[in-house]
Amino acid sequence: MNEASHVPVLLDRVLDVLAPAVTVERPVVVDATLGLGGHAEAMLERFPDLHVIGIDRDPEALARAAARLAPYGDRVTFAHAVYDEITEVVADAGFRRVSAVLFDLGVSSMQLDLADRGFAYSQDAPLDMRMNPEDELTAAGILNTYTSREISKVLREYGEEKFAKRIADAVVAERAREPFTNSARLVDLIRTSIPAAARRTGGNPAKRTFQALRIEVNDELGVYRRALPAALEVLAPGGRVVVLAYHSLEDRITKRALTEITTTDVPRDLPFVPEGHEARYRLVTRGAEMATEAEIEANSRARSVRLRVAERITL
Repeated sequence: MNEASHVPVLLDRVLDVLAPAVTVERPVVVDATLGLGGHAEAMLERFPDLHVIGIDRDPEALARAAARLAPYGDRVTFAHAVYDEITEVVADAGFRRVSAVLFDLGVSSMQLDLADRGFAYSQDAPLDMRMNPEDELTAAGILNTYTSREISKVLREYGEEKFAKRIADAVVAERAREPFTNSARLVDLIRTSIPAAARRTGGNPAKRTFQALRIEVNDELGVYRRALPAALEVLAPGGRVVVLAYHSLEDRITKRALTEITTTDVPRDLPFVPEGHEARYRLVTRGAEMATEAEIEANSRARSVRLRVAERITL
């Protein structure tokens, strides 16, 4: 796989919204989802005084990013961690505050491309889906041990799957015959569980189930709910948090958190904001920004992206 061929989503826009935050002396940006290091490489190239702290729970991603970013030497600190550990990671790197935090959420291109990781429904592979191979829970573990009700809840809440109960009941019936190990059998089961009319639209019918299993295996939404407030707290005044979300569940968490921190409790008709009631953050983007048609054509992963940015005003 050619790492350079994986173009980061909204790269130019991300660099532009980061620029005002990194004009300080010794700027530090946390790339909370380092992946293959595409965003980090572009940041290091554009901002010559920048130090990047790269976090990833996937040791293989860290190794590949380290090789890619080797030319930047000690301007990069790598951390094998889950990004809700951001406070500890920043402290361990020797910093109290940072200039910006970038979240590029979801599964990485590398994880999709490596068949044996089991993230992609388009190729038969072990039902793994762990971002950190050292973790215990796998997609097969969920399918083979969760009750029908628990599987249905996962598919409904994390995949927004309308036919969650039908799929869950079919999984439980099938695993009694033989435990699930590989993805092709699950893909076939999903296809036969969904009515023919529903299969004709919306792409591969397995997409929502695979997304839901991946989120459950890696506790993605729980981790992100903890990580975003921690990232906001570690920002210096003038610092920015930049979020690239790819499905409604992540974007909803982002929107809710950013709305909460940028809203004051002062009545709108009050002519001034009393001291101590000012919002400590402000929104940089109005609503969620989306990719242009040109970018989507060049990079299909950009189709579903939603960009939101907030800036810290005061401590």
